[in-house]
Amino acid sequence: MQLRRILMNIVLLESQEILGKTVHLEGRRAQHIVKVLRSNPGDEIRVGCINGNIGYGVIIDTNPRQPYFVVMEISLEYSSEPPPPIDIVLALPRPIMFKRILSHTAALGVGSLYVVNASRVEKSFWDASVIQENFYRKHLVRGLEQAVDTRLPSVSFHRGFKPFVEAILPGITSDYRNLLLAHPGNQSTLSDIFSKQPGRTLLAIGPEGGWIDYEQKRMQEAGFSIFSIGPRILDVETAVTALHSMVSLLSSTTRN
Repeated sequence: MQLRRILMNIVLLESQEILGKTVHLEGRRAQHIVKVLRSNPGDEIRVGCINGNIGYGVIIDTNPRQPYFVVMEISLEYSSEPPPPIDIVLALPRPIMFKRILSHTAALGVGSLYVVNASRVEKSFWDASVIQENFYRKHLVRGLEQAVDTRLPSVSFHRGFKPFVEAILPGITSDYRNLLLAHPGNQSTLSDIFSKQPGRTLLAIGPEGGWIDYEQKRMQEAGFSIFSIGPRILDVETAVTALHSMVSLLSSTTRN
């Protein structure tokens, strides 16, 4: 049987699903393999273990109809990429938007995501199911599948802004070369304040109305520099993508 290698994205596996070198999949991933990738026995697809190595799986058996299942033999030979050089402090956005942001940040590459409260965050957002691990994790996994990565971003939730600034930030700010707070209307641009020295970046993105004066002051006291990316007011989802791209570009320039 001739081996056919299929390199569309990646199928991610939980460590407990791997029995020796064999994996048996059902549900969404099995359906994706047989209906979207159109894989058949003998085909080889790219697979990875969440927070582990990347490799390939050879399809042994499939059921191309419901209930879908796939049996494959895997080999995970390659290490995943190092942690992305960007972490994000994010004021909790609307739940439906937060789901998309989780996928986007995982796909773009984020090491840690600190989700915090802010004055302009609606209290009801903290009651949403998406902040529970069994809900938000699947959105992160979708982003990793798109990006062909296995390293799951670390996510933590902080319901109090003041406790986050006073108890959490002091323990992590020394890990970063750049501490950046995005806020519309500020005169400084990102390129004005971005350090040319290599190192990690912690980027703070507020609610759509921006950070209030008190929040800006406390973040500045913690070492953050405030900047703006222009006069337009962006929704949080667009701002996350745009800001991540800008920081990534400046980071790659300093490395080169």
